[in-house]
Amino acid sequence: MNQADLQSIANEFGGPLYVYDAEKIEFQYRRLSNAFSGVKNLRLNYATKALSNISILSYIQKLGAGLDTVSIQEVRLGLQAGFKPSSIIYTPNGVSLAEIEEVADYGVQINIDNLSILEQFGSKYPNTPVCIRINPHVMAGGNSNISVGHIDSKFGISIHQIPHLLRITENTKMNINGIHMHTGSDILDIDVFLHASEILFETAKNFKNLSFIDFGSGFKVPYKKEDIETNIEELGERLTGKFNQFCADYGKELTLAFEPGKFLVSEAGYFISKVNVIKQTTSTVFAQIDSGFNHLIRPMFYGSHHEIENISNPKGRERFYSVVGYICETDTFGSNRKISEINEGDFLVFKNAGAYCQTMASNYNSRYRPAEVLWINNEAHLIRKEETFQDILHNQVLLNFDKVNERKTVST
Repeated sequence: MNQADLQSIANEFGGPLYVYDAEKIEFQYRRLSNAFSGVKNLRLNYATKALSNISILSYIQKLGAGLDTVSIQEVRLGLQAGFKPSSIIYTPNGVSLAEIEEVADYGVQINIDNLSILEQFGSKYPNTPVCIRINPHVMAGGNSNISVGHIDSKFGISIHQIPHLLRITENTKMNINGIHMHTGSDILDIDVFLHASEILFETAKNFKNLSFIDFGSGFKVPYKKEDIETNIEELGERLTGKFNQFCADYGKELTLAFEPGKFLVSEAGYFISKVNVIKQTTSTVFAQIDSGFNHLIRPMFYGSHHEIENISNPKGRERFYSVVGYICETDTFGSNRKISEINEGDFLVFKNAGAYCQTMASNYNSRYRPAEVLWINNEAHLIRKEETFQDILHNQVLLNFDKVNERKTVST
């Protein structure tokens, strides 16, 4: 997908708008698969929370992926999109036992990350296959907001609690068929990740009936030119050898699983927005767009970087702009960015908008959430309509205060 394609889509659908490039998603999926081609049994479970549009899920399912889910709603979306229950893994955090039981009824793979729920579930459903999420106490990412495998994380069962974990599984006679970890996004150091894998291998030796080991994901993608990213090919080569050796020592061919989310869809996504106003102050030139952190919260929430291009004037003279939104709070997408000269009415495109952008959008300020488009086979297909005012009102109930006051008067 190039700038001309994005401009034509902007002309057809307007903005704000999310656009996803199917070819890029497939490229990333094949790249990860090829990196671990030396593994006999490989399973890539797409992390639904990154981008959960049902058409995206269906497309990824057709590529051959499984699905990683964190809520019963994501499980239902996956089933609706065509995933078989056996290809879905459910890894909640802090949910009720009732939700886990309801998900188990669908026949998906359950993954439990705390001792209390593990004991309750195991006592009630000893024959149901269960995966256990381990916290390796490893800080593998560069952003503390999205690193989840360190010692202060709320996720996973601590490696220091393994004796307690084993007592529970032995007492309940649970069917433990998988071991899992997830260090979080932005893996910068492959050696640190491999160190965490050794911890997981050592933990796995305690369980004799495993069918898979799941290493989660967290592969870093580039956000700008010359940005660092996880070297997937090197990781594949080095981890494949360790995994195959573990299988040989274990005496059984296990499945190696990953849960890529951002890795598959981040670079495939673009967010298009129209410039409402160019506002010059004593120190700054603002490009104010028809969107805000209600549509793309990551820069304000995580401090994430999204490259911004003016697709209406790609060859114009470059100037410095602060790109801001229309939300009545500080609402900055990028400060002092060098962008081709912007005029009111131009379309700007934000790159790396495929992961954790639309799924984190809201109706803050009672604004509508944008439409979504999938670019596939050089054609744009609408996969979500823009919301309307009726969507805003849909589940709201207008209370009749006259009747409330009448009841109060009568009761008095």
